[in-house]
Amino acid sequence: MMISGGGGRSSWSSSTSSWVPTTSVSASGKRIQREMVELNNDPPPDSSAGPKGDNLYHWIATIIGTPGTPYQGGIFFLDIKFPSDYPFKPPQVVFKTRIYHCNVDPDGLVSMGILKDDWSPALTITKVLLAVRSILTNPDPYNAVVPGIAHLYLGDRAKHDDIAAEWTVRFAK
Repeated sequence: MMISGGGGRSSWSSSTSSWVPTTSVSASGKRIQREMVELNNDPPPDSSAGPKGDNLYHWIATIIGTPGTPYQGGIFFLDIKFPSDYPFKPPQVVFKTRIYHCNVDPDGLVSMGILKDDWSPALTITKVLLAVRSILTNPDPYNAVVPGIAHLYLGDRAKHDDIAAEWTVRFAK
């Protein structure tokens, strides 16, 4: 029997197997592989990332807390999940290590413009890691997902930094 799929392609199939469109998956897979090579050849400072096991669409990343911030010396682990239509949709980035930060929700989900409406297919996972590292130095309290932390950051920076440093010692060392 003839089964028709996306993109005007057709494939003959028996009743025991089915046709699965692989064009977008293979295109995104090739893009992820290319980014992995670029990341390994020129890794961002104090960061690393790569596939979890043999799943190209699920990565584990590590970011070392930036010196001079309340996160210094912390080792933060993140999960990165690529959608099947990557790079047209952004990856999901989640801190697995607890962190006291106004742009990271209680479940660890990172909230940044480039991971939502400001995403562009021109961005890469290296740029995402640099942006995540950047919010450790410069949080965005005006686009916070944890308003209480943002309020403290704006109102009493020293107390905010003390709590963030305590969390770093407790959870990231």
